Amino acid sequence: MSLSRNSNGRPEPEVIVNFIDGYSYSKGKMEEAFRSGLFDKPTKSAKESVPLKKDDIDLIVSEFDLLRPQAEKILTDHGGDITKALGSLVAPQIRSAKNRLK
Repeated sequence: MSLSRNSNGRPEPEVIVNFIDGYSYSKGKMEEAFRSGLFDKPTKSAKESVPLKKDDIDLIVSEFDLLRPQAEKILTDHGGDITKALGSLVAPQIRSAKNRLK
């Protein structure tokens, strides 16, 4: 397999992926992007894991007809505190004055 040449006489860059729409990524440009510090930004720290009690999750699922992942999210949002989680489920949502006028 021979290297094809551009109109200026230089060989084409090594291509990693060719897409159907005609776009392709060259290895040299990808390496340049990595060297420029594109990915040197610090990653976001993951939220600390909150220990959830199985009984608390089961209570929310059975009493409020929610799916298990929804119950886990509500408990996680309230730091695993079942009292706060239940309070948020039964308390009316406060709407802004702008929404009340509509």
